[in-house]
Amino acid sequence: MFGNEIPMNYLPILIFIGLTLLVSTVSLLIGKLFRPNRPYRAKLAPYESGSPLFQDARVQFPLRYYIIAMLFVIFDVEVVFLYPWAVALTALDVAGILGMGFFLFILIIGFWYEWKKGALEWD
Repeated sequence: MFGNEIPMNYLPILIFIGLTLLVSTVSLLIGKLFRPNRPYRAKLAPYESGSPLFQDARVQFPLRYYIIAMLFVIFDVEVVFLYPWAVALTALDVAGILGMGFFLFILIIGFWYEWKKGALEWD
């Protein structure tokens, strides 16, 4: 009923994946065989930069940094949706333009809300 053959369209992809795995595996093995391996105490210590540790690496940051980082990620991802719309702008009808207008409206409301809340300071 259903054949076990791989469609010919997928064959180049499978060849590419196979070659990628082969080349990466061979290069890692060659590196492991030929690199020098002479560990010593200072090299095995954390933070191999040469300066001794003077405090714990886990430092508490104010919550404000996390909020700014999350806002950046959210609004940065939102802007990614503008690229396909800009490319297809000439082929869109009124519904596509109104949909993006609504999207931009929500985005602008989000910026305004965060600015009024004080998370974004542009002073």
